[in-house]
This record gives sequence, C-alpha cells and structure tokens, in this order.
Amino acid sequence: MPELPPDEMQARAKAFYERHKTRRSVRHFSDRPVPDGVVEDAIRAAGASPSGANLQPWHFAVVRDPKIKRCIRLAAEEEERSFYEERAPEEWLRAIAPMETDACKPFLETAPALVAVFMKNQVTGPDGKPQKTYYPKESVSIALGYFMAALHEAGLATLIHTPSPMGFLKSILQRPDGEKALFLMVVGYPVEGCTVPDLERLSLEEIASFH
Repeated sequence: MPELPPDEMQARAKAFYERHKTRRSVRHFSDRPVPDGVVEDAIRAAGASPSGANLQPWHFAVVRDPKIKRCIRLAAEEEERSFYEERAPEEWLRAIAPMETDACKPFLETAPALVAVFMKNQVTGPDGKPQKTYYPKESVSIALGYFMAALHEAGLATLIHTPSPMGFLKSILQRPDGEKALFLMVVGYPVEGCTVPDLERLSLEEIASFH
C-alpha cells in the first residue's frame, strides 16, 4: 500500500481507535435481517489476515436457517447448564456476575446470523496431499479479530459465544475431521433499548510499555 503522510497516519489510527473503543458485546439482538453481502465481506476481510505459512487454517460457517439455529441453541444451552452447575469455578462465576449471563441463550435463535469459526489442523497442500497447519489457533484468533472489526465498521453488533466444549457445532454443521470449532459469533442489530455493561478500559500506560 502507498505510504501516507505522518499527519494522515495519525488521523487514521486515531479515527480507528475512536470507532472501536465504542464496541461492546451485545446479548439482546433484534431479528432484523442483515443486508446481503455484509457478513460475506467481513469474512473476506478475515481471510485477508496473516496466518502461519499462509495456510489460512480457518472456515467460517454462516448459519441463517432458523431450524439450524434452534439446534445450535439447544445444544449450546445443554453444555452451558453443565458448565454453570458443575464445572465453573467460583472465581469465574464471580468474575462474570456483572455481565448477568446464565445458561439461557435466546440470542442464538433471535439474531439473524450465527457464524461458527473452525480451526483446521490440516489443509490440502499444492500436491493434493494433507498439509499440517502451523500456529492454527493463533491464526484463527487473528482472523476473528479482523472479522469482528469489519462487522463493527459496518455498524453491526456482535457477541463471541464460547460454550465449552463445542463439538456439537462440528456435528450439526457437518464439518470434516481435522477441524475444531473455536468460536461462535453472534451477528446482528441490537434490540431497541438494548443496554450493555458500563465497562472501563485500561489506559495505554496499563496495557503497554515502550523501551
């Protein structure tokens, strides 16, 4: 890309920060449809992110079908109930208490789109043979950041939902062996009157050091 003048570089970096510091996770979604092409372009942006050896070890499964969303909700809530009631450490439950979350996840049906993000442990190489991927979890996590930023730029709300374990997504969406679901992204518009926690972000001095 062409080099920018320093003042424009600073302006762009500042503008990006100002837009994205307003991003919040939303748990109350409208069923209003997302315009055609927006999610697709956000996935294209995610696909432009760096990856280990450029093997691009990701797959984004977009779900809009109400029946499939229903199946995902039921399976996710089953895992969440088990987690909250049996496996969640008390320290974790105290940490998430301000978020007022529980095992009930109606947004998995209400939101117009769910995007399951899978990590590939292997891909097909240029010779047609299986090729091991390198740093796949890190690569998929970076791609998810691109995806979420692109959706925020487009004016959509998001929520990263991570019921554990997520093997049900691979089964419901019929993904092949060698893939593992890492994230379930909920995408749409916030419901009218939606509120989010009043969070404080750490300052630059608290999150960075300069040597």
